[in-house]
Amino acid sequence: MARAYGDDLRKKVLGAYASGKGTLRQLAERFDVSYGWVRKILAAERATGSHRRVPQRRRPSGVDVDLVRRLIERKPDIVLRELREEMLGAGHAVSTAQLWRVLKRLNLRLKKSRSTPPSATPKPTGRGAGSSSKRSGGSRPKT
Repeated sequence: MARAYGDDLRKKVLGAYASGKGTLRQLAERFDVSYGWVRKILAAERATGSHRRVPQRRRPSGVDVDLVRRLIERKPDIVLRELREEMLGAGHAVSTAQLWRVLKRLNLRLKKSRSTPPSATPKPTGRGAGSSSKRSGGSRPKT
């Protein structure tokens, strides 16, 4: 995700506009920012009277991390779908993606199950090529 421009750039752009050093479009080009961003910060300054940006407020995660830990300790080979169902059964509606982020934050990783039988589908070879273990008699140069 892109980072927000700093307050120093906002202050420079708004100061240049206040001192009449160009139109919004000219200042956007001069400071290498978008015209829409310059309009937005000018409107924000007029509304609040400050050049400072409003800090972003992130909603805290609703996932009960302790419950996730307990469920994984109880059943270490649980898969995300099952973990989500267990959380739902405990009254916590949570998405699989959200659970994945929580597990990543807890430094837990998804491991392949060694007890799963191998796939019965053979691995494909490139463009129908045969095995490289046999040599075809027709491709040898004649002597």
